[in-house]
Amino acid sequence: MARPLGKDIDEDMLLLEAKMKVLKFQYEQYFLGNRPREPQVERSEVQKIVAYWSNMAIRNTASRFKFNTLCQRFFTFRRQWDETCRKIENGTYAPHQFKAKLRSGGRPAEATEEPLSFVDHRVDDLFDSYVEARKACGENVKGLTRQKLDILIGKQESAIKSRFDCSSVKFRVVVENGKTKLKAQPVKVA
Repeated sequence: MARPLGKDIDEDMLLLEAKMKVLKFQYEQYFLGNRPREPQVERSEVQKIVAYWSNMAIRNTASRFKFNTLCQRFFTFRRQWDETCRKIENGTYAPHQFKAKLRSGGRPAEATEEPLSFVDHRVDDLFDSYVEARKACGENVKGLTRQKLDILIGKQESAIKSRFDCSSVKFRVVVENGKTKLKAQPVKVA
């Protein structure tokens, strides 16, 4: 049986914080496609606690601060969740567009089997793949140039060579959680 709200504000704040963590995780699962429906029941439970304590006078300063902090966090999450849901409904959510492209037979740049290598002087291929992947994920490519990518790769390559004591470094383009990244792999010559 559920404990009634209002008996102990500290317990209610702990309950609110725990429910918000669960709700955040469930929304993340929903946005990844691992959950079929939006977690409305869990969201309404959190909103019920927030509404209850919003209408009560909280005399303890520490408890009032904790409640206000949790409320602001919830409102921020709620705004993000609503915006993402709106993007999903409109078909403009980048990770879903990326998955749809994969399902329709389009081959995105980061799905290449062989990593592109800076050492093998295929930076042009790497740059093109990187730009194409960023566009596919809806990321900004304005101001991105080959020279900037060369500088970035050069810095990473020298750091990785000294850290791993390797002769060369291979780079490839990957997409993780809807974000385009360059992955480096040290290559040791036997």
